[in-house]
Amino acid sequence: MNDTIAAISTSLGKGAISIIRVSGPKAINIVNKIFIGNNLNKCSSHTINYGYIKDKEEKIDEVLVSLMKAPKTFTMEDVVEINCHGGTQTTKKIFEILLLNGIRIAEPGEFTKRAFLNGRIDLVEAESVMEIINAETENARKLSINNLTVNLSNEIKIIREDLLNLLANIEVNIDYPEYEDIEVINIQKIKVEIQKIKIKIEKLVNTSENSKIIKEGIKTLIIGKPNVGKSSLLNSLLEEEKAIVTDIAGTTRDIVEGKITIEGIILDLIDTAGIRSTEDVIEKIGVNKSLGYIDDADLILAVFDVSNELSTEDYKIIDKIKNKNVIAILNKIDLKKDYFKIKVPFKRIVYTNTKDYKTIENLKREIINMYNLNKINASNLTYLSNVRQITLGKEALELTLSVLEGINNNIPIDIIAIDIKLIWEKLGEIIGKNYADDLLDKLFSNFCLGK
Repeated sequence: MNDTIAAISTSLGKGAISIIRVSGPKAINIVNKIFIGNNLNKCSSHTINYGYIKDKEEKIDEVLVSLMKAPKTFTMEDVVEINCHGGTQTTKKIFEILLLNGIRIAEPGEFTKRAFLNGRIDLVEAESVMEIINAETENARKLSINNLTVNLSNEIKIIREDLLNLLANIEVNIDYPEYEDIEVINIQKIKVEIQKIKIKIEKLVNTSENSKIIKEGIKTLIIGKPNVGKSSLLNSLLEEEKAIVTDIAGTTRDIVEGKITIEGIILDLIDTAGIRSTEDVIEKIGVNKSLGYIDDADLILAVFDVSNELSTEDYKIIDKIKNKNVIAILNKIDLKKDYFKIKVPFKRIVYTNTKDYKTIENLKREIINMYNLNKINASNLTYLSNVRQITLGKEALELTLSVLEGINNNIPIDIIAIDIKLIWEKLGEIIGKNYADDLLDKLFSNFCLGK
């Protein structure tokens, strides 16, 4: 990190302004060489300076240069941001001049990576930066900003501090048993403290499902045999004619997708080809794709036509989805008065007529109740918010259970202390107190340039 990096931080194209960000030990000196205006080396930190960018004697563009001196910057290095007129050619030209003066092109996420390595932010905060950029809903934004403002990090630091205090007491009791003024730590006290820590970690892990729902939404698969009303259901939920609807069985031969938001949570809707035995080569491909989506779905809306008795194909579908999260949609209730006599082996059942708005609202309410969507409050909850964090949280929880099991099996205290230290280290991995270089490379490579 001894070199100076730069990147275009705004999207290339026509616009009011473009921003080129420069960070590193030579940032001020190099920009000053190509800047006509105040001497940046003599300017105060956190000032905006008017002038021009030059290439030799040629003025390239009129600019405002933001000057921020270390350590009070995002990267904790000297940072200069050149605000030029928007437009592809002007922005590229200024960037080219910077590179010719000895600045390196920043890698994706390298500014945020430097902020982490320099201690400005921890790993949870770094991940939250990208999550804010990718947030698709207001709740996802709130969750990300919650973690960026160190709520999760502070919670983990408190748990690690509790573990460290426990470890210190254990070590003192082992190494200096003759001292009378130290707190005596016995196996029962360790058990009480670990149970408290287990509850805290358990809470983080158990609420992580809410985090997944807030960030990624609910992958919702609409499934059923042909002509039961799957595409009509999709159109009704989307309130638009997304899928082609006809009375001809097998009209939908490939997946049709759409998105809706319920209580601030995205439902990724996937309408599939009708599942049935067929000799039609194209339709068969669509049926196989439909079956392939079952395992990845968070929620399955299984549609059945109540105007007819359930068929062998219906029962085959029921068998394939019996262990999934299912809402059974008993559709076309307008065509049969005694539709309630049709029985399916699912806990959650909604009766619909896709032309009746009220029945679609009943379905939405069932989804809300199923996932407690109206009780998810992204602004007040502390969540492990991605696969990496959730995996480490679960591993830490497993270790606490292992410690409690060891205590119950009368494992010596010094052995118990080893597992307690592993819990402390595992939680440290979440916030980046200990990490592998390849993890950082992989994590920050997913960031956009200039961030």
